[in-house]
Amino acid sequence: MSKKPGSIIKAEYFLFRAVFGFLQFLPEPIAVAFSKTLAILLYSLIPSFRRVGLRNLDIAFPDLPLSEKKRILRKSFSNLGRMLAEISQFQKLDKSDFAKKIIFDFDNEALELYEKVKRGETGVLIVTAHLGNWELFVYSFAALFQPMSYLARPLDNPLLEEFTSRLRSRFGNQPINKRNSLLKAASILKKGQILGLLADINTHPKEAVFVPFFNQLAATSSGPALLALRAGSPLVPLFCVYDENERIYKVIRGSIIYPDSTLTDKEQIKHLTRLYTAEIEKVVRKFPEQWVWIHRRWKTRPPGEPPLY
Repeated sequence: MSKKPGSIIKAEYFLFRAVFGFLQFLPEPIAVAFSKTLAILLYSLIPSFRRVGLRNLDIAFPDLPLSEKKRILRKSFSNLGRMLAEISQFQKLDKSDFAKKIIFDFDNEALELYEKVKRGETGVLIVTAHLGNWELFVYSFAALFQPMSYLARPLDNPLLEEFTSRLRSRFGNQPINKRNSLLKAASILKKGQILGLLADINTHPKEAVFVPFFNQLAATSSGPALLALRAGSPLVPLFCVYDENERIYKVIRGSIIYPDSTLTDKEQIKHLTRLYTAEIEKVVRKFPEQWVWIHRRWKTRPPGEPPLY
């Protein structure tokens, strides 16, 4: 990727900080209403967003009527607006405030695993998705439980990257550059710590395993499976979704996934990737209005298959 000119970097940064600062100044309910309206306006004004989003919904839900697909896509944009407004308020909140915004209702299996983490007996690899408010999940986990490291590809604007990293790290979370990070990430897990990553985006063929996602093969990162194998750690799917009725976020846990020693490493990578992708699909099917549909999830195709976009 070519480096952006300095003038573009500064312009993007100041525009974002102006919007973010304005939202931060407002009371949260007004900030949320304003930001959701702004997001719907972007949905209306940018045809490429609508085209990609509706194409993805055609792939995922071919039997839904067009009106329902448009409704889901509009709600998805509205969710992004809510998310931005809520992030703008984070610096106003202390740890006790986060307990009022999000419910971590863990069952005995999850609690037992967390106790092992606290004793340093095992690391845990949390896999999540661009759904609900993933930033709130990482932020509040550090505030209410303990900090985690998280894998992320740096933004192509270094000023925005510095700002977002500083925001995310307030309660001790540590970013790790996703590029060439396997050894460092595995070391964190082997020390009995928590590592998080977003695992629902299209992946370069060199790093990809093709597994089903909404009945279409999708190029999916082999990284989580490789890390689980190298560190001997379980994969824990966790998702932060918004409950419209109760007006609070809830953390939903998928099935905990453990490496299977009866399989070869190559078989395990495919197996683990298929399992965690299936958990992501389950939650997207349940809360389609909260997933980011404008990403070209099926862009990379298996050899010989035609493009879907």
